[in-house]
Amino acid sequence: MNCKKLLALICAFALALSLAGCSSVVNSASIAKSKTLKVGVKEDVPGFGLRNQSTGAYEGLEIDLAKLIAKEIIGDENAVSFQPVTAKTRGPLLDNGDIDMVIATFTITEERKLTYNFTTPYYTDAVGLLVKKEAGYTGLADLNGKTIGVAQSATSKDAIQAAGDAIGITLSFAEFGSYPEIKAALDSGRVDVFSVDRSILSGYLDDTSVILPDKFSPQDYGIATKLQNTALAGEMEALITKWLGDGTIAALVSKYNL
Repeated sequence: MNCKKLLALICAFALALSLAGCSSVVNSASIAKSKTLKVGVKEDVPGFGLRNQSTGAYEGLEIDLAKLIAKEIIGDENAVSFQPVTAKTRGPLLDNGDIDMVIATFTITEERKLTYNFTTPYYTDAVGLLVKKEAGYTGLADLNGKTIGVAQSATSKDAIQAAGDAIGITLSFAEFGSYPEIKAALDSGRVDVFSVDRSILSGYLDDTSVILPDKFSPQDYGIATKLQNTALAGEMEALITKWLGDGTIAALVSKYNL
């Protein structure tokens, strides 16, 4: 094969890839046509996204939001395919087109907005600290030299590190793939603190533990969509804005005692 033919084949292949990328753009019309809304959600966060171990069903504010979106787009609140995600997997699954959107306590940051579209926040929280009562800790200042358990790829580590640096204490961190793993590590003494957003921590609170009063770095949760799916992002923004205005989201916050 001569160079001209090889070059032509390479150009044709590049064009095909480009066209394939264009055809992968997702909006409400394509979702309605597919009759399935694919949503990345948490399965281990009480109140937001939790898989019921008895029934296998997903429950929580973010699950209800996904159902409301499916009802708006497809006309059926049950036309949702839930994909469990973690802080580490939600981005790649969205990037690969395995899901249409992420509704999974996904904190909005300026850095993340360069990669994904986010809606107006539907919930705002702050990073907190869950510790064992018997340890006697009263606040961050008591944690010098202690190990903090955090989720992989979450913003909690940066928030706590910055707060520790500000008061001159040394902290170490251990990263885990799920919240139950961090709680188990706290219970077994492998970490001294479980740190994530306070509303998430409340779901892991028990008679042996306490959430310290400290609050760090406000965490705004938004629905994330692929950067190229601008029409879908606009449609989600309109829905969240409407539901914030008419009390729908406030009712869900109350329903789940968040």
